Amino acid sequence: METWKEQFTYDPLIPLISSKNGAVTYFTKRDLLEEVVKPIKTLWTLPPAIKIINKQQEEGYWRYSAWKTKLNEPENYNLLETYRQLGFLVEKYGFTKDHNTIKKAAEYIFSCQTDEGDIRGFYGTQYSPNYTAATTELLIKAGYGNDHRVKKIIEWLLSMRQEDGGWAIAMRTNNAKYLDVVKNPNAFELNRKKPFSHMVTGIVLRAFAAHSKYRNIETVKVAGNLLSSRFFKSDKYADRRNVEYWMKVSFPFWWTDVVSSLDSLSYLGFTISHPQIKIALETLRDKQSESGMWDMKLLKTKDQDLSLWINLAICRIFKRFYS
Repeated sequence: METWKEQFTYDPLIPLISSKNGAVTYFTKRDLLEEVVKPIKTLWTLPPAIKIINKQQEEGYWRYSAWKTKLNEPENYNLLETYRQLGFLVEKYGFTKDHNTIKKAAEYIFSCQTDEGDIRGFYGTQYSPNYTAATTELLIKAGYGNDHRVKKIIEWLLSMRQEDGGWAIAMRTNNAKYLDVVKNPNAFELNRKKPFSHMVTGIVLRAFAAHSKYRNIETVKVAGNLLSSRFFKSDKYADRRNVEYWMKVSFPFWWTDVVSSLDSLSYLGFTISHPQIKIALETLRDKQSESGMWDMKLLKTKDQDLSLWINLAICRIFKRFYS
């Protein structure tokens, strides 16, 4: 049987292992080379991680950079910023709830949980299955998978599916414009007869993929098939509708793209025998350059090592599918 590295024309490990980014080389050795490494807590003292920790507010959140201009906005921009910074700590430095910073952040996020179960505030008063799930993915990875509040979120997500088995944003299924409803005191209910959004479904599946129990339920497998059926097609809704968004990537994952989708599907039991998975992997493989890196549109480019993180994510995906 061919190994995962033999799927590439050029060696993707060379730029990773020669990187000066200590976190990248750590995960390369641990996840790809399967070497014995020091405890994950050694990454928690790296300067970039300490810089993030030092900006956390006492209440557990991180303050949005332009917070003064957003004070009267219905959206909770501090919640959005907390999600962003939590992503850096969990995905790039392996932080868990063993660190007080994560505990404080988690309690702040849970303080935004409604009685229904979702995390409210990203879209003001409106439901946000995408951001609720994306935040929950990070909480699960940080060690909150068995927390009753996470279980309540999972149950809420399962209750918020469209009739076809995927997910969509409620206000979009009602043809409502964002700026017209975000200040509405009432949340728009789903029109469940409308089709799923692959942008939203891809994000929601990340929470299930992160959970060792819920990734195996049949409803999640159905949604995974729906997501793969939409590879390299336009979304049904206006948000990030164009086909080009499939190849626009970031790390930590934010939107639904080919890398984030394959990452989730690799945990949900999908294999290379699935025709759509095979096509997506071949498309991704063809994007590799002679340097061993990937020729893709990078989003959130303030991170100068973003291309290395994308490289690492792709290698992890191929290792799961081909090992």
